[in-house]
Amino acid sequence: MQIPFEDIKIPRELPILPVKGGVIFPFSTVPVIVGVERSKRLINAVLSTPVEPKIIGAFMQKDPEVEVKGIEDLYPIGTASVLLRMNRLPDGNIRVILSGVKRIRILREIQLEPYIIAEVEEVEEIDYPEEELLPLREALLQTLAKLAEYQRVPQEAVNALATLPKISAFADVSASILQHLKPEERYEILETLDVKKRLELVLKYATRETELQELSEKIRRSVQEEMEKAQREYFLREQLKAIQKELGISDEQSEIAELERRLKEKPLPDYVRKAAETELRRLQRVPSASPEYHVIRTYIEWILDLPWLESTEDNMDLSNARRVLDEDHYDLERVKERILEYIAIKKLNPTGKAPILCFVGPPGVGKTSLGRSIARALNKKFVRLSLGGVRDEAEIRGHRRTYVGALPGRIIMALKEAGSNNPVMMLDEIDKLGTDWRGDPASALLEVLDPEQNHSFKDHYLDLPFDLSKVFFITTANTTLTIPAPLLDRMEVIEIPGYVLEEKVQIAINFIIPKQKEETGLKDCNVKFEEKALVRIIEEYTREAGVRELQRKINRIFRRIALKIAEEGVSCDFVIKPENIEEYLGKPEYFPELAEREAKVGVATGLAWTPVGGSVLFVEAVRVPGEKGFKLTGRLGDVMRESAEAALTLARKYSSERGVDPEFWDKGFIHLHVPSGAIPKDGPSAGVTMFVALYSLALNLPVPPDIAMTGEITLRGKVLPVGGIKEKVLAADRAGIRKVLLPTWNKKDLEDVPKEVKQRLTFSFIDTVEDVIREVFEEVKSTYG
Repeated sequence: MQIPFEDIKIPRELPILPVKGGVIFPFSTVPVIVGVERSKRLINAVLSTPVEPKIIGAFMQKDPEVEVKGIEDLYPIGTASVLLRMNRLPDGNIRVILSGVKRIRILREIQLEPYIIAEVEEVEEIDYPEEELLPLREALLQTLAKLAEYQRVPQEAVNALATLPKISAFADVSASILQHLKPEERYEILETLDVKKRLELVLKYATRETELQELSEKIRRSVQEEMEKAQREYFLREQLKAIQKELGISDEQSEIAELERRLKEKPLPDYVRKAAETELRRLQRVPSASPEYHVIRTYIEWILDLPWLESTEDNMDLSNARRVLDEDHYDLERVKERILEYIAIKKLNPTGKAPILCFVGPPGVGKTSLGRSIARALNKKFVRLSLGGVRDEAEIRGHRRTYVGALPGRIIMALKEAGSNNPVMMLDEIDKLGTDWRGDPASALLEVLDPEQNHSFKDHYLDLPFDLSKVFFITTANTTLTIPAPLLDRMEVIEIPGYVLEEKVQIAINFIIPKQKEETGLKDCNVKFEEKALVRIIEEYTREAGVRELQRKINRIFRRIALKIAEEGVSCDFVIKPENIEEYLGKPEYFPELAEREAKVGVATGLAWTPVGGSVLFVEAVRVPGEKGFKLTGRLGDVMRESAEAALTLARKYSSERGVDPEFWDKGFIHLHVPSGAIPKDGPSAGVTMFVALYSLALNLPVPPDIAMTGEITLRGKVLPVGGIKEKVLAADRAGIRKVLLPTWNKKDLEDVPKEVKQRLTFSFIDTVEDVIREVFEEVKSTYG
């Protein structure tokens, strides 16, 4: 519940926010851009406190060009303001919304760093009986109403002013909506404590602004009269056009004749030609000055521009398709085989429907570029539609022609761009479609992506069936979790997992380096990367499932080389070795996640699946003597919380069997935390990891940091299978894990894991928590005694 401003108590000590070039009036809400580091620290500190409301002192700087060193650089009167909201801007600045409460005066400085804190006092105003100030209030209200007519102040703000009960609030809000006050004039109003004088001051400035606006209007009318000569010439030209129309030589006739010629030459289905001829006859009867004339003409032009019967000839050469796909992409054998299967079927059955594929994988693995390669291999046109953030159904189906400025949807627009009715059409980021009151675009795509329905797709603008069955649709997504089930069911999902180290090295050698070499103008230079150098770049300067960041790092190396050649005139021969990587990229940005970790009690390493690939997950458990309790933190979902409860019960059971005193659990507070705390987490696969952390805590046994695990547990101590095994194993490999514990039922999933990764890791398969204890803690006992 929001506290009324008159009831807010202003603390004696307040953090002070310097404001450049303006003041914040009481009872007004304004945005403020914060760019100074000390002010940013103030905002972050205030927001991190639990106190509500969050109050700061806003004081105008005496010189906006000089950085504030102390309160002597600020005007003495300011406003105690409530910090309502904060947004971080792309340029690093902070945008805050402040609502003024009361005038305050700075008494003395308390601290300067990390931000200014000062002792303040509330400033008492000199008030008057309402009857005495009523004439001034009415005069100011009329002046502001006149400014609203000129659109210099918002009309709704003027209407709201009339409802304010307090005269002082009326004066402050009136001053806040005036647009052409100088900062000194705003501060003059703020420091005027006599309410009557403040009203007179605001009325004075409002009257000045009204007079300026009336003068501007007078000048505008004068200029308009000067333009009458040019307008007279314009009207004469229009009359000439009307005469030409009467004589039958108007532009309208030539436009209609051109449309008739195009319609006669354009190959169209019979139902489309009939509709176009009907519209053309209507166009001949409508005057060219009528808005309907342009609506009909645009509609006919759209019909004539679309490729109703135009197709490109597909290249059915399997060896050519394989060559093109191999040229553009490394590995991805499953996708390539699917395209070759499509070509083979198309050769045997030319009238068959095109498949609808959905490439799912983390960012940077080549989903979008793969669509371009498929189009090149098949000799088809390629068009791409980005669906990320699309919320309006009309973006897919178009607007009806009854709306002003109506246009077809993105599907029809893309076909016009392609110029053929059988292109490769990529619907990018289909998992990021939105839904609101304007409709559900995902539901509109159900017809588009259904081979049994899309042969007669109707766009609302065209209102004619268009055959989409020849279009090769490819969609891309980072995850299938946000794609509606009916839409997902219409697509053949092909998962493109993240790349392993060896694959990234080969992609860099065969694709990224040649491309970046050409883009940076070093095509004729001899720049060689040693494989060990690429390995170091991948391991110490990137952390991703794809290769997008790797491409940026290699591009940066080429840029540094280009700079050396341009500035120093050195030769074009460079060898990038592991030891000179820092010369180009600086200090390493990442380290193996477990390289510096030690075996610790109560800390276990788990594996998690995310929409952008696998990741390593740490579970930490701590016991504090005192009242019995169990706390879970880390933004855990309901399923994960229930897994933690089951893990606690199993840990008590198995630890008591090994001699742990029950008082360990009954007379102690257990806290289980899963970093990173800002990221929501859910799912049952961390059950084994939670059990190991709690069991380690109870027996005071450290958990080896190079052992990672995943699996769901039951109260019977059984370990159940989980998903995302390939992504989790790849994450373990990237993090430097030596041994991975997996549920026995997930053994079959290792077939999808690259051979090189399986050779680097040791896998142990577990059926029960007894197996987990043996695999983790027997090794600990042999190592630590």
